[in-house]
Amino acid sequence: MPESSEAHPSGAASPPPGAPHLGPHVVGTRVVVRSVVRSEGAPGVVETGPSGGPALTDVLGTCLAWGEGVCVVQPADGEPVTIAIADIVAGKPVPPRASVRQRVSARQAEAHSFVLFPDVERRDLGEWVLRSDPAPIGRLYKRANSALAMGDPGCDLDEAERAVLDFYAERGREPMVAVEADSDVEAAFRERGWVAHPSGEFEFRLGSLVSVRRRRRGGGRGLGVVALEGDRDERVHVVVPGPAEPLAEGRGAVHDDWLGLNGLRTHLAHRRQGLAGEVLDALLEWGAERGAMTVWLHVETDNPAARALYDDLGLAVHHVGRYLVPGDER
Repeated sequence: MPESSEAHPSGAASPPPGAPHLGPHVVGTRVVVRSVVRSEGAPGVVETGPSGGPALTDVLGTCLAWGEGVCVVQPADGEPVTIAIADIVAGKPVPPRASVRQRVSARQAEAHSFVLFPDVERRDLGEWVLRSDPAPIGRLYKRANSALAMGDPGCDLDEAERAVLDFYAERGREPMVAVEADSDVEAAFRERGWVAHPSGEFEFRLGSLVSVRRRRRGGGRGLGVVALEGDRDERVHVVVPGPAEPLAEGRGAVHDDWLGLNGLRTHLAHRRQGLAGEVLDALLEWGAERGAMTVWLHVETDNPAARALYDDLGLAVHHVGRYLVPGDER
């Protein structure tokens, strides 16, 4: 264990031998620091740990200072911790803490989607939500016609499965559940013979609305050809009008301070003209005007072009979901 530390010409202490990745350069970044524990009654004495060696403690937080023989770390909670550099035995920088929006559960994140489909019939089953669109136009949206099976259904899985089957049988619809990928709930359904829907894997992506708008600046052509339709309070439909049908369109809805995007599409003959960007910019502006701070959307994992676009916009994967349907043996 080092008893002292050398100093740089600037006066800042150099990294201790046991933690070569620490030093003045980590000030302002997130770090984990392991150090020996000294006795409160006798500061010169190192306490003994359970194994007979020196007692050690870890601190995770943002490095506020490094110099004059000490490292100061601010944990997520509580007061800053001052550590003698001579007492540090290990440490390194760590990735930034995930944003608050990334720390919500999959069930909490998915709850922001309900506002996108206001006319869908919903029945709660504990934290699960059984969903069916009573008057669909065109194809059935899986998100509006599946049971959100995330969280606690408030009953055992056999009873929950029966409730799902009965709900969709009463409406003449194919049963379908949306589960978090590789979760215990998915495993339980697969044990009961359920299988993945052929196009049934999606990413829930989200990011800072401010950051996405910043990345979009300069990306739009400023065509100014969009029209806003709908109630424009909680929900909006943005359209680039065409002679017979929209050239491009998209829908948005705000729940709390989350802006959800859905149905972003451009007519095949009018792609690569900047129309999708015009729709996106209009949706982002509409959401910002209503106080949205987070923007999110679903994208299917077999759509690499869309996923690459959302990567560029800074929309990170929060969780992956899968749609399951009963297998042939059921």
